[in-house]
Amino acid sequence: MPKQSTVPVTMRALIQRINRKLKLEGEVLKVARPRAVSSVGQYFIINYNSRITKQRVDPEALGRKLGALAEYEHVETQ
Repeated sequence: MPKQSTVPVTMRALIQRINRKLKLEGEVLKVARPRAVSSVGQYFIINYNSRITKQRVDPEALGRKLGALAEYEHVETQ
């Protein structure tokens, strides 16, 4: 039986897909700068008023929840 393989998706592409979904709710997923990682995590969500709505977001889990990342896709790590 052949091994099932998954299609790689870059983190940048995943963030773009997520942001298209979040745009409907008036939110954006951002990548923290190095000095802010300790306070908000590597990834966080802000609304259009620049207020943080969610901290320490896992983009892969969020992408699957929003339907931006299919079951046959995986996030490519560098």
